[in-house]
Amino acid sequence: MRGGFRKGIGLNPRQLNQMMRQMGISIEEISDVEEIVIKTRDAELLFEKPLVTVIDAPGSKMYQITGTPIKRSRLGAEPESEVSLSPEDVALVMEKAGCSEAEARAALAETKGDLAEAISRFSRE
Repeated sequence: MRGGFRKGIGLNPRQLNQMMRQMGISIEEISDVEEIVIKTRDAELLFEKPLVTVIDAPGSKMYQITGTPIKRSRLGAEPESEVSLSPEDVALVMEKAGCSEAEARAALAETKGDLAEAISRFSRE
């Protein structure tokens, strides 16, 4: 035998189904699946409208997903909490950095409220 799987092992689909039933294995398709997301530490795999088959064998269930995934990064995917900017902090950055209110707010938002870092960003420019 060359290579992997041998073709033509002598079983027709009807015989194969009969053998599977005798061993207690059933196969069922789940209809109307909208999406499946597989999450790893660094990425998400999103399957939109996949074909999902459940193979139920004694002692376990296996889910087979057929489709093309969309890979998305999970780094920074968590929504950050909104930084509250006090008027005093904005005024202090405006005074020390000599910038507009909008620039001061943007710098404070980028530095998550760190006054020293926000002011130092203007001195580097």
